[in-house]
Amino acid sequence: MEKQEYLNLYHQMVAIRRLEESAAELYQQGKIGGFLHLYIGQEAVSTGLISARRPEDRVITAYRDHGVAYNSGLSARVIIAELLGKATGCSKGKGGSMHMADVKKNYWGGHAIVGAHLPLAAGLALGDLYSKAPGVTICMFGDGATNIGYFHEALNLSKVWNLPVLWVCENNQYGMGTSVKRASAVSDIRQKAEGYGIRNERVDGMDVLAVHEAGQKMLDEIRAGGGPRFLEIETYRFRGHSMGDPERYRKPEEVRRYEEHDPIAGFRKVLIDQGIASEKELVGLEKDVEAEIQDAIEFAEASPEPAPEELYKNVYVETYQEVG
Repeated sequence: MEKQEYLNLYHQMVAIRRLEESAAELYQQGKIGGFLHLYIGQEAVSTGLISARRPEDRVITAYRDHGVAYNSGLSARVIIAELLGKATGCSKGKGGSMHMADVKKNYWGGHAIVGAHLPLAAGLALGDLYSKAPGVTICMFGDGATNIGYFHEALNLSKVWNLPVLWVCENNQYGMGTSVKRASAVSDIRQKAEGYGIRNERVDGMDVLAVHEAGQKMLDEIRAGGGPRFLEIETYRFRGHSMGDPERYRKPEEVRRYEEHDPIAGFRKVLIDQGIASEKELVGLEKDVEAEIQDAIEFAEASPEPAPEELYKNVYVETYQEVG
């Protein structure tokens, strides 16, 4: 990578962290309604993975989607505006935390129903295959989704039809409040791909460069006609499943142990130790991020609420017609 590429990765990770911390504050102030699932601790996953994609590659994910949206090119402004339910949000304030999307950026959204977006990913990849489009569909999901029927249906068809899709399991060790070892007969998640003859690997999700390299390798193999691939990325969320999570299922010592391997702090050290960037440069970048997120909050809070008539738009195609 060139120096600027390294700095771009660091910028994105820091921006996601600050965006999520700000989202938590706004939620506690009562400015964000519904559920809020934070990506704090998992920043290296989407940052490393999506940095390896090309513009024609599609991205689709589950409900922990703010960071993925930012990596896919959505601005902090439209993300925070969507969280606040404002008309300037990426889904016009009608999607909220779990339904961020922008198809113009080939980001096909966050999806609230566990595992339900996997068949959609297979459909996107099938469409590209039919039209002979060059893109690969990158489908991200949590470890809990691998015990859902949609998961097995989608993986099976992706292999049957040799679809250009990269299945990415973000294994953050817990499905809501239940550990993988308690909920899954196979705790080595990538082994589930073996049953469908799909080549698979595992990578450390706290290392952004390792994720980038693994993602790049698999995307290249898919582009070469290798069919679907499965990548298990081992990571850890530092906050609860959602803002209302009492976290009785894990001990504080466990969280602190993982926080010692903070993906942002680790990458920061790499940049300095390898002479890629100086402490002064990174401090300046961090200040830029702070200004970016503060600007986004001010923009979102000043934005208008959706107009009442928006309730009736974008629900279905128009199905009525004048009679007579």
